[in-house]
Amino acid sequence: MARFAYDHVHLISPDPLRTAQFYEDAFGATKVSVGQYPDGGTRVELNIEGTRLLIRTPMHTGDCAQDIPGKRHGLEHFGLRTDNIEEAVTELKSKGIDFLEEISVSAATGSKIAFLMAPDNVMIELLQPASR
Repeated sequence: MARFAYDHVHLISPDPLRTAQFYEDAFGATKVSVGQYPDGGTRVELNIEGTRLLIRTPMHTGDCAQDIPGKRHGLEHFGLRTDNIEEAVTELKSKGIDFLEEISVSAATGSKIAFLMAPDNVMIELLQPASR
């Protein structure tokens, strides 16, 4: 049987460099590479503590439909783990980032969670795993 392992999250953005800057400023991501696809689209690869984040321009220049997190098909959100969610939220708010949901405890897992919106209508969950 084939084996599988997590590799990356891929985002579509009208301005990948601007979007990449958000992740660098907010989460300390490091830029791995910037390049172009054969169709002329810009591609940026970031690393967030071993997690690959790829950002590219749309393959077609038509309008992208605006949708609502929690109600759309496809990627609903991705999560970033932290060891101190209170400190992380305070730091991100000091950078002007607004939260959709403040810190709460997940009834399903006992983890502390909070949600924020990144550029291009991407929702991010911050989570601090429950103590074991």
